[in-house]
Order: sequence, then structure tokens, then C-alpha cells
Amino acid sequence: MAAFRWIGFVAARYISKNRKDRSNSSMILAILGIFIGVLALTVILAVMNGFQLGFIESILEIASFHIRLESFPRGETGRSPEAAVGALPGITAILPFMELTGIIRGKQGGPQVAAVRGLPPDALERDTGMAEKIEMLRGRFDITGSGSILLGVELARQLAVDVGNEISLLSVSGILPEDASPEDSVFTVEGIFRTGFYEYDLGWAFINLDKAAALEGRDTLSLGIKLKNRWQDQRIAARIRKLPEIQEITGYTVKSWRDYNRAFFGALRTEKLLMFILVGLIFIVVGLNIFQAQRKAVLERREEIGLLRAVGATDRAVRLIFVWDGVIIGGVGAGLGTLMGLILAFNIGLFFTILEAIVNGFIGLLNFIPGFLFGSGFLEDEGFAFFSPAIFYIKEIPSRIIPYEVFLIFMFGFLSAVLAAWFDSGRISRTRPAEVLRYE
Repeated sequence: MAAFRWIGFVAARYISKNRKDRSNSSMILAILGIFIGVLALTVILAVMNGFQLGFIESILEIASFHIRLESFPRGETGRSPEAAVGALPGITAILPFMELTGIIRGKQGGPQVAAVRGLPPDALERDTGMAEKIEMLRGRFDITGSGSILLGVELARQLAVDVGNEISLLSVSGILPEDASPEDSVFTVEGIFRTGFYEYDLGWAFINLDKAAALEGRDTLSLGIKLKNRWQDQRIAARIRKLPEIQEITGYTVKSWRDYNRAFFGALRTEKLLMFILVGLIFIVVGLNIFQAQRKAVLERREEIGLLRAVGATDRAVRLIFVWDGVIIGGVGAGLGTLMGLILAFNIGLFFTILEAIVNGFIGLLNFIPGFLFGSGFLEDEGFAFFSPAIFYIKEIPSRIIPYEVFLIFMFGFLSAVLAAWFDSGRISRTRPAEVLRYE
């Protein structure tokens, strides 16, 4: 190891910015390119993860669950089969529910088709994950009464109703009981909720589980099962099927979240992969820049390479000198890019707030002079926002950091410089000391 200590010393001399015969502009541009690439990819993937994981968690926590046990006899809930499933390790919540498709009509708004889910009154106590995702804007989560209903905020807006108003609900997916009366379809809005997922806020409503069963006219329901780790769904589903209490039930089905969300989650994964590839092209461009810079450096230092080879340095040792250039460029660029990317990702809301303040200040400045001279500005001064709530259905920009992705981005930036330097330094093996020194 001591025999190669001189390699670092020579490499440091070569990249020194005070050398008389070489400019460091190419090295600075290479570091800057890797820095920007790592920074951009870290922030972009963090924001993309924030949106995608937010959607996925909303779907799994509110609508889909991790595992569904469907066509479950309604009379069995609370007895041994449900208790047997809940006793399995890795399960955090079990929630009986029933779904129906209904037409809801308010006093003023037009009729709206909605997915109506029947839940037990203690649904939020049973399922804490669902409780975290549902925000009650007005009223409270109360479906104790048979005539109580909770509406999504966008659905309530379309129906022009608020807490305390009455609506009519007609089920179009079940069998209407013979003794049903018009009064059975009248519900009182007890609360208005928001999930952050537009489709749910526009097309979902919650009612009492017993009332849903009466509207549907059937005696089977579903059990929604939440897991500590959703990636263990296949293994736990297999264990559920083997339970003696479950095998005694006929006609049931066990479905995983992968089964009924495959297309949507696959599209999100493809979108993320394509974004990763497109932004990753920055590293290819930077790698080519480093390759050309190193190629020029090898040609400029043929005499020095010849001297090093003449005094006993091996091809590998001389080659490592130039590879160290790539290590330093990649390490500095990727390291600074990762650090700055993490800082921006963790403070993405503050970053956009500052940008919006700068843009709004610039707009105000542009309007000041014509406003002073002509009484009105040239630009509309309504407050600029990158993600305006009037256009985007979000309250804030989400950001999620996944450690292994950050490490992967760092390694892409680092290796793009190292590999470019390694391949280009292969020209050193074709340098003949005798031919170089003969003309000196």
C-alpha cells in the first residue's frame, strides 16, 4: 500500500488549479454537471415519491386495503373466523365493510353517482391508518345512526349540501327489500371529509354498515385487512386461506392489493422509471465531457507519463493517477449534489415559497412604474403560485426521501466520472517511454 502513496500526491499535483500549462475549466464544468444532475434527480424523485406514495397510501388506507376477504358471511363478523385472522402476526387492523353504488341527490345540486361504503361506527378506532388519511373538514365522523351519512368535500360541493342537510340515496347495485319505504333513502349529512385524493373526495360516501346491508339486501360483506408491511401480502394471504375457520366458509375470496390495483401501480412505476432514465442522461453527457477532458490530459502529459514509466512506474500505477481525477470529480460533484438535493427535498415547501415570493416581488416591481405613470400595471397582480389550489388539488408539495434511491443516484454520478476516467486512461498502456523520450 505504501508503494502507491505517491499516486495520490501526483494526482493532486495534476488537478491543481495553479499549474501553468493547464486550465481547470473542464474539471470545474464536469463537477458542476454531476452536481446539477445529482441535485435535480434527488429533488425530482423526492417530489415524485411524495405524490406517488401519497396516492398509493390513500388508495390502500381508505379504499383498497392490503388484503380483502370478500363474500364473507355477515353473521360471522366478530366471531371465530375474524378473530382467527386478527390473531395472525403482521396484521394491524381488520375492518368489516360493504360497498354499494348509489345515486345521491341533494336539495339543489343535481344527482351524483357515488361509491357508498358501509362501515361500523367504530371504524376509525379499528383502523388507525384510515383515521390518519381522513380529515374531517366539517362535522364529525359519526355514522352511529342508521340515517347518518358522511360525504367527500367535492361530492358535497356538487350536491350543494352541508352538515345537517338531508339527501336522498338510491342504491343501484343491490336488491331492494320488499318492505322498503321512501323514508329509508333519506340521510342526514353528519360530516364532510377530505382525503386529498380527488376521486375519493368527489365520489365517496360512508354510511352505517347495518344500513348498507339493508339497502343492498344481501348477507355477505368484506373484511379489509391492513398489514404492517404491505409487501408481505402474498405470504399472509396464503396463511389466511389455510386457517380452519376460513376453510369452513364457502364462496369466499382472498385478494391482495396487487390484484385490483395492478394497472395503476404499474403505470406509476413505469412513470418513475422513465423519469429516472431521462434525468439520468445528464450523467452520460457529463461522462462524455470527462472522457474528452481526460483524453486531452493524457495527450498533454505524454512526456510526464514517459518519465514515470522510465523510472519504474507500472501501467496500472500511472493509470490510477488519472483515475484519481475521476474519483475526485465524481466524489465532489456527487457529494455536494446529494447534500444540496437532500436539503432542498426536506425543505421543498420553503424553497417554492421563496421562489414564489421572488416572482411576486418581480411582478410587483414591473407593475410599480406603469402603475405610477398610468394608474394601472401591465401584469395581473393576483399572487403567483407554482401549485395554485385553484388548479392543482393539493395543499402542499409532498416530498419523500427513499434512502436506497439517494444512494443509487449518488453512485450514478460518482461512477459516471470514475468509469469515464478509467476507460480513457487505457491509452496510457499504449505509451512507449523510449519513443516519447527520444524526441526530448
